[in-house]
Formats: sequence, C-alpha cells, structure tokens
Amino acid sequence: MKKLVFALSMVPVLAFAELKLATVDLLVLVRNHPDYDRNEKFMESKSKDLEKKVQAIKSEGEALQAEGKKLMEQFRNPMLNEKAKAETERKLQDLQQKLIQIEQRYRSETMRGNQDLQEDRNRLMKATTDDLRVRLRKFAEAKDYDLILDVNAAVFAKKGFDVTDAVLREMGVDPKKAKGRPGNEGK
Repeated sequence: MKKLVFALSMVPVLAFAELKLATVDLLVLVRNHPDYDRNEKFMESKSKDLEKKVQAIKSEGEALQAEGKKLMEQFRNPMLNEKAKAETERKLQDLQQKLIQIEQRYRSETMRGNQDLQEDRNRLMKATTDDLRVRLRKFAEAKDYDLILDVNAAVFAKKGFDVTDAVLREMGVDPKKAKGRPGNEGK
C-alpha cells in the first residue's frame, strides 16, 4: 500500500519533469519589434498635432484676454460717457462668453485628443503583441516548448529558461544591440 501511495505521489512530478519551459522578456521583444520605431514616430506625430491644435485654441484665448484687458482699461476711464461705457460693458460681456466657449473647446479638444491618443496606442500595442504571440507560438512549436512565460510575470525563473535572445535573433535583432537589454538602456 505504501508503494502505491508513493508511486501516485510521483505522478505530478513526473508529468512536470517532461515539460519544456521557457521565459521571455516581453518588454524587450516589444521594444525591438519591427513596427516599434514606426509606431513611436506615429504617436509622437499625433501628439505634436494635438499639441499644436490645443496651443492654437490657447493662443486664441490669450488674444481675447489681452483684448479684454484693453476693454477693461477703457471701461475704467472716468472720461467715458454713459453710452460708450454701456457699449464697452456689452463688449466685455460678449468677450467673456467667447472666453468661456474657448475654455470649453480647449478642454474638450484636450480630452478628446488624449483619448484618441490612448486608443491609438492601445491599438498599436495590441497589433504588436498579437504579432509577438504568433511569433512566440511558432518559436515554441519549432523548439518543442510546452510553455513560454513572460519573465516579469514569473516570481522566479532561472536564467537558463530565458529564450529572449533566441527570439530576438529570429526577429532579425542582434541581442547585444537590443533596446531595453541590460547595457543597452540608452539605445
């Protein structure tokens, strides 16, 4: 009976012993993906476009504020007659309404632009990670791996399990020059 219990307790260990496991650093793979630099340039361009758009709205508001200061100086002029004072006050109220509209447009454009940027970044990242999944699946099948985990998701993994360099080579990237690798942080 003791032999049977011992034999049954070894079944999970034997099943695990046959698994071929590996880890990869997905961040390194993403940073070295063929589309990474193009995607970053695209996002930078979109961000600059948004910045120009909101800066134009801000400049419009600043111009109206300068106009408002001049109108306030006119309004405070003790030499101004009642009719001119009433006209200046009306202009100030119109200007205040325009400034409120510009502020709303600025906030709306900023919020919508940032949301669009985030959606674009998510879409590009999904395309990259989907491609990496396909590449990793092909790599695993070709090298007969049962399981490949992201090294950052593992609590512990021996360095011998890391196949990031091999995947980088299959992507056409020299691991020694790969972005995001120790010693290559600035690249």
